[in-house]
Amino acid sequence: MTKPEDFKTMLASILENFGCQTGTLHRATEEGNSLALVCQIGVPDFLLEKISLIPFGKGIAGVAAERKKPVELCNLQEDLGGVAKVDARKTGVSGSLAVPIFSITSGKVIGTLGIGKFAPYEFSEAEKQRLADFGGEIARHFGDKQA
Repeated sequence: MTKPEDFKTMLASILENFGCQTGTLHRATEEGNSLALVCQIGVPDFLLEKISLIPFGKGIAGVAAERKKPVELCNLQEDLGGVAKVDARKTGVSGSLAVPIFSITSGKVIGTLGIGKFAPYEFSEAEKQRLADFGGEIARHFGDKQA
């Protein structure tokens, strides 16, 4: 069984791969309508409670889970894109990307993987696909059992 520290090691590797400073990994709850935080890197402590449980459809991660596709904000400090909450600016992140993680067997959303840079940044389609591929690797460690 994959331990929380193993997920944090995976997340750190992904951040390094993308040159990002912050990242989150969420897993869908058993009910399948919210995301529970598995691990994070670089998120300010005062925001941890707000991101510990995110309903599908709320915030960048929740919207990625609901839409079943990547959600990107090129400059979170200037434009919340209609998906991020004002408190998201307190992270100091500008360019951010969240992708859904799909079950290998059922195709259901079982989590989200999010990364962010302090500088404004537009992720390419190839980068979005690469992050989704990392999500597929994480799905193997999640299995089909939800949080």
